[in-house]
Amino acid sequence: MKTPRINRRTMLRGAGAAALALPWLEAMGPAFAGDAGQETPRRFAALFFPNGVRQEVWTPKEQGAGYSLPRQLEPLAGIKDDVSVVSGLWHEATNTGDGHYVKDAAWLTGATITKTTGVNLNSGGISADQVAADLLSKYTPLPSMELGTEPVSSGVDGTVGYTRVYGSHVSWRTPTQPLAKEINPRLAFDRMTMIASGKSDGRSNRPLLDRVSEESNSLRKQLGETDRHRLDQYLESVRSLEKRLEMVESKSQNTWKSKVDFASRTAPVSDPKNHAERTRLMLDMIALAFEADITRVCTFMFGNSVSSINFAFLDGVEGSHHELSHHQGKEEKLAQYELIAKWHVAQYAYLLEKLKATPEGESNVLDNSVVLFGSGLRDGNSHNPHDLPLLVGGNAGGRLKQGQHIAATRDNPMSNLLLTMLQAIGSPATHFADSSGPIEGLLA
Repeated sequence: MKTPRINRRTMLRGAGAAALALPWLEAMGPAFAGDAGQETPRRFAALFFPNGVRQEVWTPKEQGAGYSLPRQLEPLAGIKDDVSVVSGLWHEATNTGDGHYVKDAAWLTGATITKTTGVNLNSGGISADQVAADLLSKYTPLPSMELGTEPVSSGVDGTVGYTRVYGSHVSWRTPTQPLAKEINPRLAFDRMTMIASGKSDGRSNRPLLDRVSEESNSLRKQLGETDRHRLDQYLESVRSLEKRLEMVESKSQNTWKSKVDFASRTAPVSDPKNHAERTRLMLDMIALAFEADITRVCTFMFGNSVSSINFAFLDGVEGSHHELSHHQGKEEKLAQYELIAKWHVAQYAYLLEKLKATPEGESNVLDNSVVLFGSGLRDGNSHNPHDLPLLVGGNAGGRLKQGQHIAATRDNPMSNLLLTMLQAIGSPATHFADSSGPIEGLLA
């Protein structure tokens, strides 16, 4: 039996409704009692960049405090005491398959993804940020916020046989449910403004959810088995949102209050085309979300796996990130590859400095946060997953000892670092993925 052809406009209309509804409805958490009787907030953030680093000028030669910054880490000079370099870690579960997708999709899960062209998407585990969100979501209207600079990639990478969707996500609510990221800084700002103003009303959006469900169910009858499977996954997300709406409507009042007057803040540019500008604005949105206490968990992707973002805006660079990461040992490419990694470190330093400059109680937002920065592989040319480039900043309310280089024994689990971060924000977890225990030298 032939599957009926679907009019392209019908498909786009359905997809359009989903795209409009889901990001906004994700902002509708239940009403919360806020921080009454709680200690100073603790926050968790993870910043991912693709394609690795120039490995021979990344890791400090000295261990402990007082280490010298290698060339790629020089932008940390002004914030060095608040950051630690952690070397020697990897995800053993990613030492399979070729290319970037296996490593990148598992950066925060420590698991092995299912090789697929898109039907049975499975990350193998829940990401650490979502474990943190489960712990901290009771204090804020948004359990977590996912941001990025590039839209979700579609299709299959024919070279390695994986769907490109894997390379578009590091945050996984369930093994089969990646969390969509916002890439427009103005929309992120507007969402936070609506939440802070109390205008994010579940009842007013119920008709939209009902329409999405009805249209999707009607469309399902016209699809083949593969597309029905994909649509069923979408409908499951709609049902989870309906449950959240019911929670919203069951509350009589919302006692959470934003710590920021959004009317006094200038809205960012809607959709900047310049990558450097977009990146800075998205980092500003993380800082604003933490300052306002709209969420205590954020992830940010500087780019998708195999990112082809052109970095010609940097002096001395001509070409795309992924292309230059396949340097073949040629100094001309390595020098440009190094400059791109150094630029990413500078953006990380910018966010940490911005958080540190934001007072909170007797300290500042950075002191009450833990902010991970790194990539899913070390060298883009060999796709080397060993000794991942990783930095961790912030003191998590005094739970972390910063300003040091911690050199773990080669091929210790990166999950140990993720477990350390979770324990630092108050999680009772004693295990995460393949962890063997927290990194004692990092815990205060």
